[in-house]
Amino acid sequence: MDIISLAREIGKEIQKDDRYLNWQLAKQNSDDDQELQRLIGEFNLKRIAISNEASKPEQDTEKMKLLNQELRHIYAKIMQNPNMTAYNKAKEEMDALLQRIEAIIRQSADGEDPETTDYEPSSCGGNCSSCGGCH
Repeated sequence: MDIISLAREIGKEIQKDDRYLNWQLAKQNSDDDQELQRLIGEFNLKRIAISNEASKPEQDTEKMKLLNQELRHIYAKIMQNPNMTAYNKAKEEMDALLQRIEAIIRQSADGEDPETTDYEPSSCGGNCSSCGGCH
């Protein structure tokens, strides 16, 4: 079996994994949630309004302040939605799986032992002055 065929086999296995299945279900539930979709649409309209106001030669600072406040309020409502919470959790788990797979492949390509190399998630210490940036 060639390397591309092996990659396709990995893809098939990913699609059988519970993390992938949970993510797909959470995505569908979020897409089907009419209230969540309404809030996301409202959020996008506020972003456009903020962008339009920001591009004006003479910005109305009070209007910008109000728009930003409304945007934050809508965002908070979106993030409190149970379907959005479930989606974010499922997406994080899926992303972690893909990061691990990529790390093993990349480190193997750099000469590491494929049997022992693995992904070590970095943790934020909270001190931004010594940070090299997030991955």
